[in-house]
Amino acid sequence: MTEIATRAATAEAIHDAPGSLITLLTDTAELTCNTATFDEGAAGAPVHFHTKATEFFHVTAGRLDILVGDEVQTLDAGDFLAVPPGVKHAFAPAAGHTASVFVGFTPGMGRFDYYRLLGRVNAGEATVQDIKDSSATYDNHYAESAAWSGRRRSAEP
Repeated sequence: MTEIATRAATAEAIHDAPGSLITLLTDTAELTCNTATFDEGAAGAPVHFHTKATEFFHVTAGRLDILVGDEVQTLDAGDFLAVPPGVKHAFAPAAGHTASVFVGFTPGMGRFDYYRLLGRVNAGEATVQDIKDSSATYDNHYAESAAWSGRRRSAEP
């Protein structure tokens, strides 16, 4: 493997949903990395799992709620969590907080086009069905979770 360097000034940034910004860092066969910044109240990532990749999270600022299996955990700035393949997970800023997170996948697999697709959906240029149809391509399979749904409801005033 050769050196990987991404400069902040030239990194591609994608608004994938209201209050959410993804900055693309690297996307190789071994490793995919990005940063995600969430405004307070942003929806975050819905419940999903990966069949091949471990996804890891390092919270760099704020607080992040993350579903792992059937348990919702709250990570604070400096906390790290890795979710192995096959385990349902979701994430969003904790109620009343923003969150900035370094996110990675190993192995990588050309996920940047998935993030670009999310950006196109946010811009009205693609549909949610396009995302669902891409599940096998990007190893991003959607699921349901009563624990995650309950978290969202319990956070509402």
